[in-house]
Amino acid sequence: MRAFPIVLLATVGAALLPAAKNLEIYFIDVEGGQATLFVAPSGESMLVDTGWSGNNSRDANRIAAAAKHAGVKAIDYLLITHFHEDHAGGVPQLAHQLPIRTFIDHGESVEHDQHAKELYAAYAEYRAKGNHILAKPGVTIPVKGLDVKVLTADGDEIENPLPGAGQANPLCAADKLRSPDATENARSVGTLIAFGNFRALDMGDLTWNKEHELVCPNNKIGTVDLYIVSHHGSDLSGSPAFVEGIHPRVAIMDNGARKGGSPSTWQTIHTSPGLEDIWQLHYAISGGKDNNAPDTFVANTDEVGDQGNWIHVTVHPDGSFVVNNSRNKFSKTYAPR
Repeated sequence: MRAFPIVLLATVGAALLPAAKNLEIYFIDVEGGQATLFVAPSGESMLVDTGWSGNNSRDANRIAAAAKHAGVKAIDYLLITHFHEDHAGGVPQLAHQLPIRTFIDHGESVEHDQHAKELYAAYAEYRAKGNHILAKPGVTIPVKGLDVKVLTADGDEIENPLPGAGQANPLCAADKLRSPDATENARSVGTLIAFGNFRALDMGDLTWNKEHELVCPNNKIGTVDLYIVSHHGSDLSGSPAFVEGIHPRVAIMDNGARKGGSPSTWQTIHTSPGLEDIWQLHYAISGGKDNNAPDTFVANTDEVGDQGNWIHVTVHPDGSFVVNNSRNKFSKTYAPR
């Protein structure tokens, strides 16, 4: 008889516990640029890049729509990976729709043509109205409920391997370096975003040689669950040594119909051991059927009349996650590693 009240109390006690909250990630279609919204269990938000300028505020409108869907009324942290128009161009338009509290970047642009100067000046004007964090390798971005670690910034990378990483990478010997990259791409702020045992990697548009420094001769990053494909799937990034080194389970490519989605890069990811699926924001026209994910895994399949469908990831505290395609409502669940 005494066991019943104990069980009852345990049941009531469990019912009174707060429900575990999830990490929500929105991969917003900005037509071959980047805009990725992270919403921590705490409710704090981090947006990585803002897409393009112009287009009647198309990209800012799409970001605002995703934020509304997520219940986000302000961007707590805006991380600009580098100063190219498809990543930083939308800042002024977005700032007119949502408050931006803290700006994160690698410092001044290293490109100094007239367009680059105007792009950076427009960004800096709005940055001056909020807080600012200068991204440096090893710095932690204080998003409550997440562990966001800067791995690369301004051409530098972390000196020491992350916990559990540091193993020799056997693919380095075959990795042929490219010509040095003096553009903003090589200065990209790259981050590892962790929530419990779940790990997502976003390197912006970091190019081949800089990726090499992170995983060769030893892999400083370790393995990840979700790989946000570098440089929209361009063949200027995504070497086999890098992709196989991080050993992703799922890759999400923020390509456009005619931007990124290189067949060679797609194949490198597709054939990476341990990869379960590639999801894409667009069907890559240059790839054909052999170098694109199945239709169910592509958010936008038609170049004309694109509706800006997003890919939404929900990460549970146990490390499992669900990827959902807003176009067709197709979703797939991935168990904890």
